[in-house]
Order: sequence, then structure tokens, then C-alpha cells
Amino acid sequence: MVAGELRMGTAAGRWVLVTTVLGSGLAMIDGTVVNVALERIGTDLDAGFAGLQWTVNAYTLALASLILLGGSLGDHFGRRRVFLVGVAWFALASLACGLAPDIGTLIAARALQGVGGALLTPGSLALISASFHGPDRAAAVGAWSGLGGIAGAVGPFLGGWLVEWSWRAVFLINIPLAALIIVIALRHVPESSDTESAPGLDLTGTVLAVIGLAGLTYGLTGLGAGGADPVSLVAVAVGVLALAAFVLVERRSPHPLVPPALFRNPTFTAANLATVLIYGAMGAVFLLLVLQLQVVAGFTPLAAGTALLPVTVLMLLFSARVGALTGRIGPRLPMTVGPLVSAGGLLLLLRVDATTSWFTDVLPAMLVFGAGLTLTVAPLTATVLDAAPDRYAGAASGVNNAVARAAGLLAVAVVPGLAGIAGEDYSDPVAFDSGFRVAMVIGAGLLVAAAITAFALVRRPRPAAEAPDRECIRVEECFQCPVSGPPLHPSGTRR
Repeated sequence: MVAGELRMGTAAGRWVLVTTVLGSGLAMIDGTVVNVALERIGTDLDAGFAGLQWTVNAYTLALASLILLGGSLGDHFGRRRVFLVGVAWFALASLACGLAPDIGTLIAARALQGVGGALLTPGSLALISASFHGPDRAAAVGAWSGLGGIAGAVGPFLGGWLVEWSWRAVFLINIPLAALIIVIALRHVPESSDTESAPGLDLTGTVLAVIGLAGLTYGLTGLGAGGADPVSLVAVAVGVLALAAFVLVERRSPHPLVPPALFRNPTFTAANLATVLIYGAMGAVFLLLVLQLQVVAGFTPLAAGTALLPVTVLMLLFSARVGALTGRIGPRLPMTVGPLVSAGGLLLLLRVDATTSWFTDVLPAMLVFGAGLTLTVAPLTATVLDAAPDRYAGAASGVNNAVARAAGLLAVAVVPGLAGIAGEDYSDPVAFDSGFRVAMVIGAGLLVAAAITAFALVRRPRPAAEAPDRECIRVEECFQCPVSGPPLHPSGTRR
């Protein structure tokens, strides 16, 4: 069993595929179901809304700031080794989450869970890229994509069912799944590393990224909950300074996490600006919608979780076709129309109240919202990859992935405060309903701004000479949408 020589349809190839699908599904399903559990978590642990925000953001903060380092660690020290460390870490952190006696312990355990996710998420697809070659690699990535999409679709049903039994089961179910992944990987997955990777790791940049995102998240969450208190203002200032220092360090680092050359391309910069706006809106929607459906509309956790299912299904069915269309007409039109359609879906969610029907109110809104995202995300990913030189394609998609997660992180910190949701509002249907409506309007505004950005700044990248046998050689090249959708370029090649 040698990395790079496995074939699809063989027993060895199937074991690698099973391992990577289960690994990515571990993090994907967890991200889907925790939002569904928030109302029960808050009630059981007597937490305010800020506690619920940090239950989401502690995980996202660790994942967003460490995911690029996680990919580099796999390249340097062995992809299977780092993947297994991530799975084991994720399982132990999940156990701590499931046993948490109070909201502070849960938040700390969620941060540890994010560290594990940052190690296993890049490793999942990197193992496929390293284990298969040529057409078998493309076929394996495509199978991983489709099976991952199914895992994303199953997540809301599984999460809703588990939450109705106990919110702690959402975390504890990860433990037997992680044990299965470890056993299979040790027996059947070959080790690999990147012998040509740049020496050293950008630890300084990583520390600054963590401090910057943590400072901004803490400060903005505090400002939203309690006004302009000195601690929150200082945290925001520290976050801004740390991110400014991060930019300076990346410009001088011999092995930067974020190659500065990427942002010399105006189309790449515009695409990432659109990413901030689009995924910021999505982060706020996915946090608040399931709470609105449970607190105001009286839905069960299972019914509330399935509200997100139409988005996943639409992206699973039509993202590849939209990607092909983008190859013919360019990204500007779909990246302009898509966010506008999604904004219309958010405005339809204003109809959600105490008398809401899932079929007549929630489903139409989510179909419109999901249709807009389907039009948007594949062209966005294609633009990011096409705007980058071949040698930076993996880094470009990895940066865009981190930008998307950071945007969701900051949106969860900021939007509820702007909408007037704080304290115990999540347990007060009248107060939460008022804030939810404001938040949906804010989300729609962010999506309209993304459409304007795309229309004004995104241009079709000039065709570049392709390197021979251009394949997906790093995990970040096959961007996995944080909406629990499949990778949008299943073959890993640039469009």
C-alpha cells in the first residue's frame, strides 16, 4: 500500500475513501447540528445569548485561525499522522463538550474541538490527493464530494433527533465515530508528506491570526451585548493591531500562511471581499434561523434543523452545473444575480412568526435563499482559483476558506448586537422575533453589497497556461463550502 499508487475500485482505495469521508463528515455534521442544539443548551445551562454566541464562535475561531497551519503540519510531519491527531483531539474535546457542567466549560471545550477540526479538515482531502493519482484521483475526489454532500444532508435530521433526546448526545456521538476512523486509518491508509514544502512553519503569523480574530470577536461580542465598555474597546484595538502585524509578518515571512502576491490581483481581492459579505450573511442566518423557529414558531429541534436542508440539497444537485455555466459566461453575472436572489430569500423569512408553517413559509424562503447561494458559491470559488497563479492555487483556496469562516465568526459576534438580541432574549419570543427581523434585513443588505462588489470589481480572469497534468495536490485546492455543501470543483482543476 503506497501513497500515490492506489486505484479506485480496489479494496485499498475504498478504505481510504471511507476514512476521508468519515473524517470530513465528523466535522461537517458537528457544525450542522450544534446550532440546532443551542436553544436546549441555553435552557439547560442557564446561559445568556452571549454564551450561545461563544458556543458557536469558540469552535469557528480556532478552526478559522488554525486551518492553514493544519494543512502545513500535514505536509511537514505526515498527512495521516496529523489527520489522526486531529480525529483523536476532536473526539476528546467532544467528550468534554458532552460532559460540560456549565456554559464556560462548554465554550472552552468547543475551542479545543476547533483545534481538532483544524487538524483533521485539511487532512481529509489531502489524504485522497496523496493516495491516488491521475484519473483515479479525480474520481476519488468526486466520490468524496458526493458522499460528503450526503453527510451534510443527513446532519439536520440526525441533529434534530439527537437534540430531542439530549443536546449532549450531539457531541458524544462523535466518540465512537472517531474511534472507527482511527482504526481504519491505522490499518488501511498510507502515510505521505510533502518533501518539497518550504522549510519551517509560520508560527508567528499563526499566533497573530489567533490574537487578531480572538480580540475582534471578544470585543465585538461585548460591544453588542453591553455597549462601549473599556474592556471590549481594548479587545477590538488589540485585534486590529494584531491583524495589522499579521499582514506585515506575512510580507516578510519565507513561508507565509497567506502569500502576499495573491492580493496583487484585484479580482482575487474582490472575490474575497465578496466572500466576507456573503458568508457573513450566512453565518448570522444559520445561527438565528433555527433559534427563531424554536423560540418563536414553536418548532421541534428536528423540524428547525431541517429548515437548512433545502440549501444543502440545491447545492448538491446544481453546483456542478453552475460551475460549468460559469466556465462559459464568466463569474460576474452569477456572482451578481446569486446574492440578490439570496437576499430575496432572507426577506421572505420575515414571514416567520408564531403562526409559521414549514411548507408554506419556511420552505419557499429557503429554496430562494439556497438557489441564490447555488448561483454564487461555485463561481466565487472558480474566481478565487482562476485569479491565482498555478503555484499558489492551493494557498488561494485555503485563504478563501479561512476568510469565509472568519466572516461567519465575526458576523455571529456583530449582527445579533446590531439587531438588538442580547441577554435572555433568546428565551423571550417577542424580543427575539423583533431582533430576528432586523438581522434578516442586515443579512439581505450584506448580500446586496456582495452583488454590487461582484458587478463592479469581478472580471473574468485572463486564461493562463496550465501546468501539465494539473491536478488537486493540496486540500485547499478543492474548497469545501462551509454550508456543508460539497467541494465545488470536484476534479480539483481550475476552470
